[in-house]
Amino acid sequence: MGGWSHEKKGGARPLPADASPRPRLLDEVRGRLRRLGLARRTEEAYVGWIRRFILANGKRHPRDLGKREVEAFLTALAAEANVAASTQNQALSALLFLYREVLKINLPWMENIRRAKRPDRLPVVLAREEVFRLLDALEGVSWMVASLLYGSGLRLLEALRLRIQDVDFARRELTVRHGKGGKDRRTMLPATLISPLLMQLEEARRLHRIDTAAGFGEVWLPDALSRKYPAAAREEGWQYVFPARHRAIDPRDGAIRRHHLDESTVQRAMKRAVTAAGLNQRATCHTLRHSFATHLIEGGYDIRTVQELLGHSDVSTTQIYVHVLNRGASGVRSPLDR
Repeated sequence: MGGWSHEKKGGARPLPADASPRPRLLDEVRGRLRRLGLARRTEEAYVGWIRRFILANGKRHPRDLGKREVEAFLTALAAEANVAASTQNQALSALLFLYREVLKINLPWMENIRRAKRPDRLPVVLAREEVFRLLDALEGVSWMVASLLYGSGLRLLEALRLRIQDVDFARRELTVRHGKGGKDRRTMLPATLISPLLMQLEEARRLHRIDTAAGFGEVWLPDALSRKYPAAAREEGWQYVFPARHRAIDPRDGAIRRHHLDESTVQRAMKRAVTAAGLNQRATCHTLRHSFATHLIEGGYDIRTVQELLGHSDVSTTQIYVHVLNRGASGVRSPLDR
């Protein structure tokens, strides 16, 4: 799978003896994703969906397939696999990427896809007292990361991917780079976290000095950035605020680097803290971001301001937090409370 010649529409054929073999299809996909600087998680997801699409069509080359097969594959995900709407959309994005960016084929509009139903679920939100009980049950780096999720409205990976230069103590701001949808944004840095973050940055610098002295010290940068600024990967400002404890081999290019702290470390600590705090809700790291938004709106902040801090493209996404306020969407009091 993925090692075909692209010269013949009717199927694969051997390459001439004097011709250089073309890259395998999935390698081409990976190469294009990396040249565009997309996240490793996106790469893994897209390659996985493209592989599933090929297998679902008897290992035929996608160039020999088209609109009908894509529609059938996406419809089967909804009708037979019962995937969530977000999962189906991810599969569609992967296949569109394959055809547009790799095969250079524009698929016609696909109107016959059975769409997965998007469930009407309200986010889990903690009361302020519950948030502080939860944070009190955490310690160390996990406490600091969780505090950023609630205090700055970050997603977990956005917090872990912060670089030293993204923390502006003078303006009390954090810069989130390549957030969801590849967008950059700024959000507030809570005054409570200034002192702990200063100590954390000093620890990150200490590890960077150790790595540099050992002949390492390069951090991963998106391909376009590493080509434009080849020396940036060794600069202190590009190092992660929350570095991993150990260096590791980067599967993208085999280089030995120090990556950021793994998200599972914080997720496990959160799970233990939820139990220790005696919370009845199934709170996760993302619950803290939901609570950040809801508590800001409760405090009277404009929904557009909250939208910008969260990095939502559409205000309708932010409006869901209006519906989880204790006082109701329009501040209406129950007649029983009168």
